[in-house]
Amino acid sequence: MKLLSHLLIVGTFLARDVYGNTILTGPRVVDEKQEVTYEGINRNGIEVFLGIPFGEDTGGTNRFKPPVPYTHSRGTVVDATSYGPACPQSLDEAYPPFAYTDVSEISEDCLNLIIGRPKGTTKNSRLPVMVFIYGGSFFGGQNREASTSPDGIVSESVSNGLPVIMVAINYRLGLFGFAQSTALEAEGSENAGLRDQRLALEWVRDHIDQFGGNPDKVTIFGQSSGGLAVGMQIMAYGGSKPVPFKQGICESQNNEPGITANYTINAMQRVVEEVGCSSSLHSAETVNCLRSLDMETLLNASIATYDNSISSNIGDIWLPVVDGDFLPDAPSKLIKEGKFANVTTMIGWCENDLTAFTDTTITTDEQVYDFIHQYIPAMTGANIDKLLSLYPVSEFEANSAANLSSQFYRTAQVFRDILMVCQPIFYAENLAKRGNDVYLYDWNQTISDQIIEALGGGTGYGVIHTSDLEYVFGNLSIYDNGEYQFHATSADFALASRGSRSWSTFASIGKPSAECHDTFKGFTTAFPGEDEVHIFIAGGPHEGISPIDGPNAEGTLKAQRLRERCAFLNSDEIIEQLRY
Repeated sequence: MKLLSHLLIVGTFLARDVYGNTILTGPRVVDEKQEVTYEGINRNGIEVFLGIPFGEDTGGTNRFKPPVPYTHSRGTVVDATSYGPACPQSLDEAYPPFAYTDVSEISEDCLNLIIGRPKGTTKNSRLPVMVFIYGGSFFGGQNREASTSPDGIVSESVSNGLPVIMVAINYRLGLFGFAQSTALEAEGSENAGLRDQRLALEWVRDHIDQFGGNPDKVTIFGQSSGGLAVGMQIMAYGGSKPVPFKQGICESQNNEPGITANYTINAMQRVVEEVGCSSSLHSAETVNCLRSLDMETLLNASIATYDNSISSNIGDIWLPVVDGDFLPDAPSKLIKEGKFANVTTMIGWCENDLTAFTDTTITTDEQVYDFIHQYIPAMTGANIDKLLSLYPVSEFEANSAANLSSQFYRTAQVFRDILMVCQPIFYAENLAKRGNDVYLYDWNQTISDQIIEALGGGTGYGVIHTSDLEYVFGNLSIYDNGEYQFHATSADFALASRGSRSWSTFASIGKPSAECHDTFKGFTTAFPGEDEVHIFIAGGPHEGISPIDGPNAEGTLKAQRLRERCAFLNSDEIIEQLRY
């Protein structure tokens, strides 16, 4: 699929001097700290700097190791007018509605970032900064993705009167970013992908002021495994080190079952066997063998041995690991003990987040049980039975037009609550207990269902995974490209403006609602009083803040019975079986 053409517009970038010679007229930033000049482009009314390196090449002897900061020679003029390569991953066409830009160029020399800022920004602007961490199951993703480009969110922030700068980073994926073994742990080389993210955040801390940003006002945000990454960055080093950000937004994930299980080490073993490194998995010899191979051999081996059946086809098998350093203990233990950075957070999910990842052929109790058992293999049969008893099939309605059973919707809701709702609420409660403001939301509007239907994927999936991205980046127009059904209503365009501005307002003032600005109205903190939990329903017919239960709860939210369901899923016994 082509990169959508309107995002390739570069405005008035080329001009000619009086002698007819071509000269650059795009934005220029002189970094006085480094004595380096960055030359960018004008695009869609904002200024963009592309492909800025923040880390050295991660290939060869640097493979798997913590990233090394990139240093320009003094006097360098950096051409920031084109994208840098993505990190090693499958060279596939984009898969709408989850991504719209093909992965066409990969390299282990991939640690680069892009910066989008309002036109006319100067070093004295001191604008809030939003740093985006992409999702993709820690197996795919790139900072050049059109749907998450900075163009819309920066433009909306300007129109809202609270302008921001947005940065999008690359980080290592799959085997290259999340390789595990005893030998790698001994040399401090596990969680390389998370360390890449941290290095990028440190680059922003140290250099964004030269681009007009305020390094003391940085918000990190991510979706799916990017949301998980935000959760990991908040708990990095058990909260023992200062963090290079002040706030975080976790969209559709901030933790994951299986981090303390064996999914990743098993994936590692399969790769080692595939490439013929004959020593023990955990030996230094095996690490040396893997480093001696070319990128294509390793990448192809990781693709050939990829087994997404372990986690019910959601595909997250390359996961962070408890390494005693970046992640010093199990995430659940760090959360319970308050070993995390004290930051203001916004955490949410999509109303039907995991329908698109749920087996559509499910029609019986036995199939529901098998699906959950496959996803959470360490959960006892008695606990699966108890869990499913909290979701009686009578509470779920079939969609005969879409040929989707009530058991399908039941399964998708259990699946969603385990991964996308109850773990985030557990994290949010503990953040709030230590005095941090936390905002919770349930996204309840989408155009993705139209796109899935147009691509032959059927109907009835509702507000699926990534539905919020269509709006919060302010890039709704990229979907209207003639390739898909696109019947966005005035309400969709209004939500794209309101939602995007709420995200950038959060980055500006620490809360998503602001008087006299076009933001969500009444989006207040999630825990206003003892034993109270409030969630903001974003979009749809019932937009607004609501308690999860009680006489003032909005009906569809109340029907989800989140208090009792999450109490069970967040109990010590079940957390142990969820393996995080």
